[in-house]
Amino acid sequence: MSAPIPLPIAGSRQDHRLKPLLAKRAGTLVIHEVYRSLQGEGTWAGLPCVFVRLTACHLRCSYCDTPHAFHRGEPIAVEDLVEQTLALAAPGDVIEVTGGEPLLQPEVFPLMTRLADSGHLVLLETSGACDIGPVDPRVRIILDLKTPGSGEVDANLWENLPKLKPTDEVKVVVCDRADFDWTVGHIRAHHLTERCEVLISPAHGKVEPASLATWILESGLPLRLQVQLHKQLWGPDARGV
Repeated sequence: MSAPIPLPIAGSRQDHRLKPLLAKRAGTLVIHEVYRSLQGEGTWAGLPCVFVRLTACHLRCSYCDTPHAFHRGEPIAVEDLVEQTLALAAPGDVIEVTGGEPLLQPEVFPLMTRLADSGHLVLLETSGACDIGPVDPRVRIILDLKTPGSGEVDANLWENLPKLKPTDEVKVVVCDRADFDWTVGHIRAHHLTERCEVLISPAHGKVEPASLATWILESGLPLRLQVQLHKQLWGPDARGV
């Protein structure tokens, strides 16, 4: 049995959200899916990428587009998962570890190290609600900053921000103009654009990308607008793409 996972929520809510992980054996990861597609977001958008999606998340963001990863998954040993992932990856492919919230499972840290050892560029997408300190420095972190509109603003672990490297990214999904103004305030307060790349996404169906583009231009900050490429290519409900 793996060690208990400390989380910023307690009681029945924590037990319910972590239920897929509670019987997990040490040395294994509960995996929702592994597949090869095009990277849909961030600096590497459009590049071939192998996605390793871990099961379970302790958050419930209002705009979450992967709720199917909350519960369903199969345990797999770290070495077997490395082998499966590298078998899918072509030379030059990016590998992204995502979820759910991947940092809920301690075995994800040696997984990322083993994948980085292979020579592939490894990305980690995390909610920003778990400590990124133990992540292998070769891994490029994509850290979400949760806005009030997400419903999970209190989950932000602000101590993560000073740990970001210049090669990392901060991603913010905004649900309305108030979210954008909140985001700008925190970008300025924490000097985020001086620390790493900052990308702003419109919550699907809530903010028009053109409106967000206008707000970015008016802010005077070097922010990167991003839309989800995979939704443009395959539609908002497609999975495994």
